[in-house]
Amino acid sequence: MWEGVPVIVSLILFFGLMSVVGMLEGMQIAFFYVAKLSEEERGSNTWANKTCDLLYNKRNGLNLPGFMIGRQLCVVSCFFIVARVTTQDIAEGETNVLGLPDPIQNFLKLGFQGALITTILASITWQLVAGAFPVAFLSTPITYILLVICLTLEGTGICNGAWVLGAIFKKAFGYQLDEVYIGTAAEREARGSKDNSRRDLQLGVETGFHGLPDFNKAPKSLRDLAESDPEVGNYLSSVANSMKAGGSAAPAVGAAASSYDDDEVEC
Repeated sequence: MWEGVPVIVSLILFFGLMSVVGMLEGMQIAFFYVAKLSEEERGSNTWANKTCDLLYNKRNGLNLPGFMIGRQLCVVSCFFIVARVTTQDIAEGETNVLGLPDPIQNFLKLGFQGALITTILASITWQLVAGAFPVAFLSTPITYILLVICLTLEGTGICNGAWVLGAIFKKAFGYQLDEVYIGTAAEREARGSKDNSRRDLQLGVETGFHGLPDFNKAPKSLRDLAESDPEVGNYLSSVANSMKAGGSAAPAVGAAASSYDDDEVEC
């Protein structure tokens, strides 16, 4: 750290700025995930709703890419200070850290240990948490405050060149918003389209079909039917339970066929 800065201040800056960077890393994951959800799916938390309103409804939706610009400025600023805290400067005549040999001490001066620590503690860990609990990640005032700070930094115009380059790429390659291809979250919900991003991981737990081998690899139409039709769901559950018990699925198949024949007769 810089000369004259007390050790306790360095520790506070280190953990404080690492937390800020971690929040920013997690926010970008949570923001893009929640963008696919309808307003009902986002819940009723006040801070989450305020964050989503500022992020997706203001400036014609430009606040989301604007946050990415401001976020990068904030992360770079934080890492500039964190790098100073984690850099080891051993003056001539002083003993190496833990009595390490000079080659190892010189290697530590390069800052790789600091990069490794920040990558794990201030990036990957927070991203994993935000990916698993995106709505909960938005439901704190800290998220809203950091969003406002990032948008303020973007508003200074320091990195406005990014908008120009983005517009050039959009024009050159004909990029369109996701809504052009798949519709908004409300439109997808209205026509019954499903988001499969997490279903393959959760389907066995949610439906009880985890006894069926490789059910997550079944055709999408079958998985959709299993979730939407209770009779199909009950049938697959009975097959799974029969396989667990070491029995045969034949009786269940016969019962299903008989039920299907009865339905045909009634029609």
